[in-house]
Amino acid sequence: PTRALLKGKVNLHRIPTNGGPTIKGLEQIDAWLGKKKWDVIHFNWGLHDLKYMGPKGENLFSKEKGGKVQVPIEEYEKNLDRLVARLKKTRARLIWRNTTPVPPGSKGRYVGDSIKYNAAAARVMIRHGIPTHDLFTMSKERMKEIMLPANVHYTREGSEVLGGDVAKVILEALK
Repeated sequence: PTRALLKGKVNLHRIPTNGGPTIKGLEQIDAWLGKKKWDVIHFNWGLHDLKYMGPKGENLFSKEKGGKVQVPIEEYEKNLDRLVARLKKTRARLIWRNTTPVPPGSKGRYVGDSIKYNAAAARVMIRHGIPTHDLFTMSKERMKEIMLPANVHYTREGSEVLGGDVAKVILEALK
């Protein structure tokens, strides 16, 4: 939805894969940025960091059955600090998009964890002077309307709502 809303107004580039957890970001950030000149970078990591994995690498594994969080919050904060330091080298206007809520019943993720990870991310963004685009609050307030039940993903209409908000923030940053 964001791409369609910005068509003819900006050149929008998205990484060619799911950004995954911050550990993947650290491995891939240089390749994703390339040698291009960036004006605005709107970014997020979180939902893949806070998810639980099984002892044999099983995705979205219950902590009640021995699952472990993919990236512990202390490591997440350190990783995010390193990623932000790298992004700042681009001299682009950086906009952090906080992590959206985990609805009740979501597999391998737990209600309230995004709040904790957002608090860690907020410390990083404050240290670096980076503004936060708050999609957590909008998503929380409209969860039943725009999110799939027991799922961190959105309905088609929900994706359009979020995409519209992201497009607005990007256009404002380019003024």
